[in-house]
Amino acid sequence: MGLSPATARGLLLTSPDGETVVPLGDTDLTEALGLTREALTAAGVTGGDRVVVALNNDGDLGGALIAQAAADVAEAAVATGPRGRMRLLRTLQALRGNVLVATPTGAADFLARLHLEFLVDPLDLGLRLLVLTGEIADQRTVRHVAAEFDTRVVELYADPVTGVPVAHRDAEDPAAVLRPVRPGLLHCAPLDEDRVLPAPYSSGTRELVVTHEWHNLLAGIAVRTGQVAHITDGATGIPTPRHTIGDHILIRGRWVPLTGLEHTLRGIDGISRWQLEIDRRGTLDTSALRVTFNRPSLVNNGMWKGRIAQALTALTPVHIDVTVEETVEETSAPPTITDHRGQHLGRDRKTSVRVHTTGG
Repeated sequence: MGLSPATARGLLLTSPDGETVVPLGDTDLTEALGLTREALTAAGVTGGDRVVVALNNDGDLGGALIAQAAADVAEAAVATGPRGRMRLLRTLQALRGNVLVATPTGAADFLARLHLEFLVDPLDLGLRLLVLTGEIADQRTVRHVAAEFDTRVVELYADPVTGVPVAHRDAEDPAAVLRPVRPGLLHCAPLDEDRVLPAPYSSGTRELVVTHEWHNLLAGIAVRTGQVAHITDGATGIPTPRHTIGDHILIRGRWVPLTGLEHTLRGIDGISRWQLEIDRRGTLDTSALRVTFNRPSLVNNGMWKGRIAQALTALTPVHIDVTVEETVEETSAPPTITDHRGQHLGRDRKTSVRVHTTGG
C-alpha cells in the first residue's frame, strides 16, 4: 500500500526498491512519534534510561524514528545503525547505554561477537532492557540473549507499511500476545478472504492486518502485512507472527520483493531457471540465488555472474550470494523459493492456507 514515487509529495517513507512510498506530513510525523513514544513506554523504557538503537534508517525499519521518540521518554538516545558490532560496543560503553533496540538476529550476532571476537562479558554492559523488532524471533534465541545479557527482553511489533511500532509483548513468554498501543491498530484476517475478523477469534492461520487512523492518507484502509500468526479458538488477542506469506519475503529485517526479483532476472539473457534459498544456520539470515543458464558459454562467465549480482544490489540492500549451476538447462522452468528457516509459507495465499491446514 502506498503511492507512486512520481506523484507523492513531501517527506516520504520509501520501500528499499523505491517502487512505493508513503507520505509522512507534519501531522503524520507527529502522530508517528507519539505512537512510538507510547510503544517504548509500554515496553518498559523509562526516564532514566540511555537507549542505543541498532536498526536500519532506510526502507523497512525506522531506527531514526525510534531513537527520536526514545529521546523524548528516556534520558538519552542514539541511532548507530545495524552495521559494525565493534562500533555498537563502543557506543554502548561510551554512552553507558542500558537499553538496546535491535533485530533478534542482530542481538544474537552481537552477543556471539562479544564472546568470540571482543572477549567482553555481556554482563559487563549492564543492559537493563533488550527491545527486539523487525524480524521473526524464535524462542530459543530470545531465551539465549535474555540469559546471556541477564536482562528483560520485550518485542516491539512495527507496522511493515510505515515502520512505526504499534504493539508490544513480553518476548520471554511464548504465550504472550501482542498488545496494541492504541485500540484499532492491529487486526487479523483469513488468508483466503478479504475481511477483518472480530474477536474472539476462531482457530486458524491468520494474516495480521494494520489500520492507520492516525495517518492522513491511509486512514480507514485495512492493509495486509504479509505476516502470519496461528490463533487458538476463543483467543481475544493476536500472537506475534511466526511466518510470512505473499510476494515479499523477510530477510534480515528487510522485505525482498519476489515479483521484483522475477522482473529483474527476466531482463538478463540466458537464465533458464533460478532458485532463491534463505537460511539461518548461525546468528544471521543468509540468502543465495542459484542460477541455471541455457547455454554453456555463460556457465563460467564471470562478467555475466557479476551482472546478476549488480542487478540484485539495485533491487534490495540485502546481500544475496549468486551461485551458477554447472549443468545447462535449455528449457525454462518457474522459479522456486526455498526458506530453510521455515518462515515463508508461500506466495499464493489460497494455496498456502490449504497446504498449511492439511500439513499441520
